[in-house]
Amino acid sequence: MQAESGSGIQDSSSRRLRLVYDGECPICRRYVRWQRMRKEVGELELIDARQDSEARQELTAMGIDLDQGFALQIGERWYHGSEALHRLTLLGTRSGMFNRLMYRLFASPEHTARLYPLLRACRNGLLKVLRKGRIDNLKRK
Repeated sequence: MQAESGSGIQDSSSRRLRLVYDGECPICRRYVRWQRMRKEVGELELIDARQDSEARQELTAMGIDLDQGFALQIGERWYHGSEALHRLTLLGTRSGMFNRLMYRLFASPEHTARLYPLLRACRNGLLKVLRKGRIDNLKRK
């Protein structure tokens, strides 16, 4: 991975941005639809964790449990859970009420780490109410 600048942002031409999220979760779908990346960051590829993909296979091989949180790839490095949410927030714009709120909530890695378990519990509860199964990407077949 190339060295990052002091801002923590790399040249967009050298960075791969992929977000693997739960496509069956209405909150997750809405979040990725409303999240806006800064132009200099580049294009964010959205990948449904419930669908077979190269990214899902890579995360599974790394032992990353997608039921415990979404995953964000920046360049060659993967971030998971609260760290992914924090990094994604820093890459986002500050335009619009939603993005400003996300920045206020998740710009601090410590604050994000404290809030993330509550967000995950809400997601899991909603999926139970909707009778949606787990992603189970680490389940051995």
